[in-house]
Amino acid sequence: MSQRDTLVHLFAGGCGGTVGAILTCPLEVVKTRLQSSHITLYVSGVQLSTVNGPSVARMSPPGPLHCLKLILEKEGARSLFRGLGPNLVGVAPSRAIYFAAYSSTKERLNGVFQPDSTQVHMVSAGLAGFTAITATNPIWLIKTRMQLDSRNRGEKPMNAFECLRRVYQTEGLRGFYRGMSASYAGISETVIHFVIYESIKRRLLEAKAAQHMDEEEETSKDASDFVGMMLAAATSKTCATSIAYPHEVIRTRLREEGTKYRSFFQTLTTVPKEEGYRALYRGLTTHLVRQIPNTAIMMCTYELVVYMLNG
Repeated sequence: MSQRDTLVHLFAGGCGGTVGAILTCPLEVVKTRLQSSHITLYVSGVQLSTVNGPSVARMSPPGPLHCLKLILEKEGARSLFRGLGPNLVGVAPSRAIYFAAYSSTKERLNGVFQPDSTQVHMVSAGLAGFTAITATNPIWLIKTRMQLDSRNRGEKPMNAFECLRRVYQTEGLRGFYRGMSASYAGISETVIHFVIYESIKRRLLEAKAAQHMDEEEETSKDASDFVGMMLAAATSKTCATSIAYPHEVIRTRLREEGTKYRSFFQTLTTVPKEEGYRALYRGLTTHLVRQIPNTAIMMCTYELVVYMLNG
């Protein structure tokens, strides 16, 4: 892969991640609140105390719409974009690193394994995910802490620099890497996603090639191609997310401030014991509603930018 090709994939990946993050930020905030062990409920306008640990099982957590309503009533519409700053700071380099590593690794492995085989896509997606997670975990920890910062309407929200200083003062440098073990476990979701995505994408391209095999001129990409890629991305992400979702809940619990959760496996056993196995899938509906369009937008933007720059 030439230096120009690498820069194209870096830029395209950054554009895709940024556009997706902006459009789906409110759903990201709701999802993170639902995943948290701290649940604040309002009954008849009376604020109940924060529910923690074993007692969560005795009180049904709010659904996505209820959670959204509570956030709007208590904190205002601006709170739905809490953590967007770190998200935008992190999403472009994260996606850029990911796509560049994925494309570079895939090209090298094509010379070792059968080109564009399942093994190539799995290993490429896994290594790309590991690289991006290791490089950007501190940014995502700050984003999660800001999204979990629940303050009443009118109160000054915690900004990124305040959160950064607070984490360093209370937890040291190691605090910035909380939840990274769960993120590593989440690489399985990325691997499943890309294997399915590449498979569907290849079938779509083969179908189009067969449809135009009698034409002499090379066919260019049109709107139907990008719609197909969006559907391929949405389908693959739905399957991958449903299988690997518990790591999302575990990661949020590990990143909570003052949390009792210490490690991936300790959290994996503690949450079901205290709240039931359904707690490992808390926020899944919101996550799917957010992730499907986010992934579709991201992948379509990525493919469109690559096509335009290489065209």
